[in-house]
Amino acid sequence: MLASYLLFFFAGLGAFNGLALSLYLLWRRPATPAQRWLAVLVLMLSIRTGKSVLFYFWPEISKLVLQVGLTACFLIGPSLVGLVRAWADPQGLRTRRDRVIGMGLLALAIGFGLAFPYADHVGLWGSVWRWTQFGWLACLLAAGGLFVRATRQPDRHVAGDGLNRAHIAAVVAGVAVIWLAYFTTGLTSYIVGALSFSLVLYLNLIVALAQRGKRRAAPPYQDRKIAAGEAEAALQALHKLMAEERLYEDASLSLVRLARRLNMTPARLSQLLNDNHKIAFRPYLLQLRVEAAKERLSATDLVSMEQVAEASGFLSMSTFYTGFKKVEGTTPAAWRQARLANAGS
Repeated sequence: MLASYLLFFFAGLGAFNGLALSLYLLWRRPATPAQRWLAVLVLMLSIRTGKSVLFYFWPEISKLVLQVGLTACFLIGPSLVGLVRAWADPQGLRTRRDRVIGMGLLALAIGFGLAFPYADHVGLWGSVWRWTQFGWLACLLAAGGLFVRATRQPDRHVAGDGLNRAHIAAVVAGVAVIWLAYFTTGLTSYIVGALSFSLVLYLNLIVALAQRGKRRAAPPYQDRKIAAGEAEAALQALHKLMAEERLYEDASLSLVRLARRLNMTPARLSQLLNDNHKIAFRPYLLQLRVEAAKERLSATDLVSMEQVAEASGFLSMSTFYTGFKKVEGTTPAAWRQARLANAGS
């Protein structure tokens, strides 16, 4: 009896903690595409192994539970591929449609379940399980190939979510172990799949903590230039983000926060601005804020200088006047007066 309780505890512990971890990853901000895919992957594995635990200890459990578990199993492989693709492409240049594809696969799986419920088509779902195993294997091999190719890129760097190649390698290897455990259940036991997930989950957490402990601040430019194509794409993403969300109007905006929004390290963003945009971070923000102030100073409805300064991202009137004069060579009041004079002439 004690052995049965221990087996249930260790098999179910991974599924429970996996659910908690997936919710944390979905809630954690800023959330990158790779982080979201990782959350979905952990969630699907948790549902799949949770179903295994319930079925092992309660064989007469509702067929709906089995259907939900197999549906989650169908989505494990695509989630793994989505994770590796998003990690390999932090700028999202080639993966913008992946989320749509993922939602399409989810809708397909749900639609199939509604059209062919497990309770009425037990034999069909048995075939689905067998084919899902091979689909899972195909996605596993594809993810492994994508990972190997990504690690060979000379400019591969850690994204803003902190995921590096050791993390991704551990996840891919862990999913492979879980797949093998389920594929060989005929030779072992059905509960081995759930136990393997618990083991893999905690081993991955150990890897993550070890990598976090080893992480050191990277040299500012790492003795290498950013490739021209990558720099152009990153600058386009930066300009688009600033134009659409006007982040510079937040007086507390920092290099670290902006780098996270762009899924790159602060050192990488600093290098991008200095080497490829020929300007440092603070002067870059100052230029944007002065341009925003000029827009407001040019408006027909005259607002106070204090309102212009605050809305444009300046901490105080002194920094507003000093920064504006540094860029434009004149004070905001003089610039507005000259603008109005030109408009009236």
